Amino acid sequence: MNNFNNFQKAIDLKEIGSNDENVSVFELMPDENYFVGRTPHGGYLMAVMQKALLNVLPHEHAINLNTHYLDRTDPAIVKISVETLRISKGSSVGQVKLIQDGKITCAMTGLCSDFNYMKGVDDISTQPPNIFNFDRDDFVDFNYDLKGLGYTPNFVKQVDCSIYKKHAWWLKENADQNEAARCSGFVEMSGGKPNQFVLAFYSDFFPPVVMNKYGALGWVPTLSLTTNIRQIPTTEKLFMDVQAKDLKKGFFEQDCIIWDLNENLVATSRQLTRILKSEDKLPHLLK
Repeated sequence: MNNFNNFQKAIDLKEIGSNDENVSVFELMPDENYFVGRTPHGGYLMAVMQKALLNVLPHEHAINLNTHYLDRTDPAIVKISVETLRISKGSSVGQVKLIQDGKITCAMTGLCSDFNYMKGVDDISTQPPNIFNFDRDDFVDFNYDLKGLGYTPNFVKQVDCSIYKKHAWWLKENADQNEAARCSGFVEMSGGKPNQFVLAFYSDFFPPVVMNKYGALGWVPTLSLTTNIRQIPTTEKLFMDVQAKDLKKGFFEQDCIIWDLNENLVATSRQLTRILKSEDKLPHLLK
């Protein structure tokens, strides 16, 4: 199975016209292979909006994407509108809205440029953590079905993924609050080297990493997601390290860093996420 080609088909858009000279409109039926239950996955929706943006703006690569998840997106046809905000020689900016039944469910602002023409100095590099060099036996398949049949979301099944054992919360009998709110591992979408759309998808791929510290918490929705694409990977398999910090009033930040196997940093992301009813699920943390 060529999962890379399947993903490209899943974000393929149909252009249905323009509202005016600055707004283009596309249409898509979300692919259920990239769902969580009956809801399209957040990283998948970001990739869809990214694809629409790059169909309109003149630059080849989306280097910064800022997405707000405003409402649930249903398993039904969506319209994606793209408004051009600014075009210059080296970059362009646009705003993308994902719309169902006249309601905006996601909104994204994207900055585009072109890696092929970028020039400048490289320094202050972020290196992969030591986990990157651990033995294969230190990792387990990302497979919730080991906890219970049918637990694994569809979007996970489209990627070969192995997680560092200490971060596989679903294999632990009890939550251990001495553990880090962290998840590290390798991801590979068979069939091709990841392009920028795959990187956007990966930037929200791992489960909320607070579960490695607190155990199962139910639905933990992403409210906003900022993804920076730094370069196109040189290897098919990538390594991801995701950590959460600063749980305040049930809200926390989750940071993701992605490298290829040649230790090139290829993407980063930060999201604001919320543990719903955290005072009920984590009452021992109330002060």
